[in-house]
Amino acid sequence: MPNITVQTKMKTATAVCVLLLAAACSKPEEKEPEPVVPVQTTAVQRGEIQRIVRAPAILYPFNQASVMPKISAPVRKFYVNRGDRVRKDQLLAELENRDLAAAAVEAKGNLDQAEANLKSLSGASLPDEVTKSQNEAQANKEALDAAQKVYESRKVLFEQGALPRKQLDEAQVAYIQARTQYDSSLKHLESLQRVGKEEQIKAMQAQVESARGRLQGTEAQLEYSKITSPIDGVITDRPLYPGEMASAGVPLLTVMDVSRVIARASVPVNNIHFCMVGDSATITALEPPVEFQGKVIVVSPALDPNSTTAEVWVQAPNPGQRLKPGSTVQAAILAETIRDAVVIPTAALLPSPEGTGDVVLVVGSDSLAQKRTVETGIRQSDKVQVLKGLAPGEQVVTVGGLGVEDKTKVKVENEPTGKSNQHDESKPEK
Repeated sequence: MPNITVQTKMKTATAVCVLLLAAACSKPEEKEPEPVVPVQTTAVQRGEIQRIVRAPAILYPFNQASVMPKISAPVRKFYVNRGDRVRKDQLLAELENRDLAAAAVEAKGNLDQAEANLKSLSGASLPDEVTKSQNEAQANKEALDAAQKVYESRKVLFEQGALPRKQLDEAQVAYIQARTQYDSSLKHLESLQRVGKEEQIKAMQAQVESARGRLQGTEAQLEYSKITSPIDGVITDRPLYPGEMASAGVPLLTVMDVSRVIARASVPVNNIHFCMVGDSATITALEPPVEFQGKVIVVSPALDPNSTTAEVWVQAPNPGQRLKPGSTVQAAILAETIRDAVVIPTAALLPSPEGTGDVVLVVGSDSLAQKRTVETGIRQSDKVQVLKGLAPGEQVVTVGGLGVEDKTKVKVENEPTGKSNQHDESKPEK
């Protein structure tokens, strides 16, 4: 019995110890402190922002002419080579033209002969028919004068009673007939003098004009054998050599004016309505890296149905001919400038599901980061315009916001930018 009592006491003590340990382990756990996320913020500001429309472009010369002869003839001589600078109307080449020169001399002789014939006809006497009619009119005039004298003398005798009435009437009829014949011959003479000579002169004048036209044609053909430059520029191509046949309508030389260049950019349809003729723009070449200022000179009114883009032409000076036609460049068009816009850094925008809008984290005075959906407008490199959802002065997270949940406690590790960054944010992009 005593042994049983001791064992019972030992078991009881062990059970008490286990219960005490269990009670100690069952004390309520302490709550872990909420994590604080370090972030950097910047203030929402008002400032200037620019809408820059960017698009790849191909360079073209400001002006270009493919000089094509109007006649086919062998090349007699070239006066320029590739790379030579030329002026407008400068002689570039000459084709064989000895046959054309001879034809021009012959045409000049024919014109001189026609002019001489016209001059001779204008000062010459009347033709034989006119002369005959003139003599007939003169004879009829003399007959009229004689008949008039007979009539007048018989009239005097009749009045004196020395001549019968019948003889007076006969003299009067002869006088009237003579006058009628004279008037008829006079009209015939005037008609010949007026119509005949005028027609002959007109025919000769037509011959003179025809000869002059043939001379002008041969002189034009002779002039076509002299190839001149239609513009100022540089010779970029000369495919033939002296002695080879130049064909009408086939380029003999190519002249380019590269003192200025035109970048033809393909602008997407959603940006084309922002571009206007006269807008400032820049052309940036990739190799070598160089940038030139220019202006928009053409905005195409129609879209390319295959790419749904429209062509915009930017013209820029090309000092030193550093920009080469045919190369690919980047065109940047300053389409719009807003001077009092609400702007934030582009880094403040967080990734969001497509179609849900842009999202930012706004840090309030309670140091809680709250997600907010905003409506954005113009985006310019490192800053973006906010149309709705933010007010100037609010703090938005720019660094450390990725993956931060809504209403997370944050710690701002930078001083608020406030006015210190306002000047930089409003400065227009160069």
